[in-house]
Formats: sequence, structure tokens, C-alpha cells
Amino acid sequence: MNEKTMVADALAGVNGELTRFGEMIPQTENKELKQCLKQMRNACEMSQEKLYDLARERSYYVPAAKASQQEIEHVRSILSQPSMK
Repeated sequence: MNEKTMVADALAGVNGELTRFGEMIPQTENKELKQCLKQMRNACEMSQEKLYDLARERSYYVPAAKASQQEIEHVRSILSQPSMK
């Protein structure tokens, strides 16, 4: 297995963990457990950031181009419209 594949696999795993933390934390009643899960999520986010930095440095990951002002305004107009019921 090459480094690019290992980094991609690690990122996929970390992203999955973050998704699960996002599901667990709001459903947890125990305050101590909730705090522990938040700390674990924060550590996971730091790992994710380091992995993305490594992937970008080595050109394993190329972020999407930044949205133009026109694209931003288009999305903003869609989201600010009153919902139809």
C-alpha cells in the first residue's frame, strides 16, 4: 500500500469518526460522557487537519476552487427564500 492510499484511508476513517461524534454528542444525556466525547472529537478534528495538511503538501488532495462571488450570491438567494409549505 502506498503513502497516498494510506493517507486517504486514514482521512476516510477520521471523517467517519467525526460523523459518529456528531451523531452521539447531541444524544448523550450524561454530562461527563458528553464532555469526554467532545474532547475526543476535538482531538479527532486536530488529527484530521494534520492529515489534510499532509495530503495537500504532497498533492494527494487538491481542494475545490473557491466559489465566485456570483456563486455565493446565488446560493445565498436560494437559502434566503421563504420555504414553500
